[in-house]
Amino acid sequence: MALERPWTMTLAIALTLMGSDARGAQCRRQLTLAGIERAIDLGAEFLARNQKKEGNFVYGYDWHARVMARGDSVVRQAGATWSLGLLVRTGEPSLGPPLERALRFFAKHGGQVDGRRFVRYPGDEIGSTGAVALLALAHLEHVLALRASGASTETVRWSRSMLDGYLAQLVASRQKAGGFASRYVHTDGRPLGPPSPYYDGESLLALVKVARYLGRRDLLPLALAEAESGYRRHVVQPRLKEPDPKTTKGYYQWHSMALWELTTWSATSSEADWGERLIELATWMLRAHRVLQRRRNTAYAFEGIVPAYAIAHQRGDARAAELACAIEEGLGKLSSWQVGSPTANATIRSHKPDERAMGGVQNHAREPLLRVDVTQHQMHALVLARRLYLPTLSP
Repeated sequence: MALERPWTMTLAIALTLMGSDARGAQCRRQLTLAGIERAIDLGAEFLARNQKKEGNFVYGYDWHARVMARGDSVVRQAGATWSLGLLVRTGEPSLGPPLERALRFFAKHGGQVDGRRFVRYPGDEIGSTGAVALLALAHLEHVLALRASGASTETVRWSRSMLDGYLAQLVASRQKAGGFASRYVHTDGRPLGPPSPYYDGESLLALVKVARYLGRRDLLPLALAEAESGYRRHVVQPRLKEPDPKTTKGYYQWHSMALWELTTWSATSSEADWGERLIELATWMLRAHRVLQRRRNTAYAFEGIVPAYAIAHQRGDARAAELACAIEEGLGKLSSWQVGSPTANATIRSHKPDERAMGGVQNHAREPLLRVDVTQHQMHALVLARRLYLPTLSP
């Protein structure tokens, strides 16, 4: 807590100098490095503790009633797997075995046809392209973490082979008019169904990141074409009809993360003003979607807002002040929804958690359901804040 006062002063001075358009927001300093790292550690432990022996995860847990929630989602299961990969690569090596267990679970429950790999999740009758994209992202993080640690060539080769198979499925799912078929047939992976803003964004992010970090330049033309096509289809056209379309909200954080990659990669930074799109979309999320006034967990939004802040700050854009205030207010509030957090709200503090609940994040300030995807999104938002936000506010 010793850092809190100078960080507060630094933020206040920064906002004054930048001429904030923060619309009256009071930027009380809430986020600290120690607090973020503690929250990430708690969330990582929650994900590992709620992994089943088969490798997938307990989807939801009511920690007041101490019962497992019904239902499941292959996309959210794949998202939790990606989260483990991100955490392993950014400083949580103890999650390496749970990550590999999850990846091998999906490898076991999958198929391969003509080099395309896809998932056959138990209990599902049809496949989800979003899950394939998220598993591609998970294997990317796995490969990068393995290389950094000097792991065996055989393990790296296996994960890279899985990644290439999932990417082949994504490429085969791309439609002529843009976007990706949202579903596929379980038997042979044949793509079907119209595009989905969520899955289009997830697929775009996978293509961009693999092209950048593994040198798959053959994917770059498709990624650039889809970045333009998806922006037009899920952002420009829907917002001509209404100010706050659900389509744009669904596409938002995935497209924003891809825009950050395109903005900061020398191979693509001059293709278009990706950074302006990123910043404008973040201000839309605050002003039109009014994410700070939402009553449910909105950590997903900060997966786009934090990268937007980083680019705005780098450019000296006055909108950085508004985004900084949003990060402080939004992630500060959501951190109080984590079970076991030192800053947990009164409702959480009034109940004694069991071991399974520790580190889980609620979807509402007063509702006890802990979902694996809610925790996953919040951990990733905090990882981004630690990497892209805190270093800009030197004590």
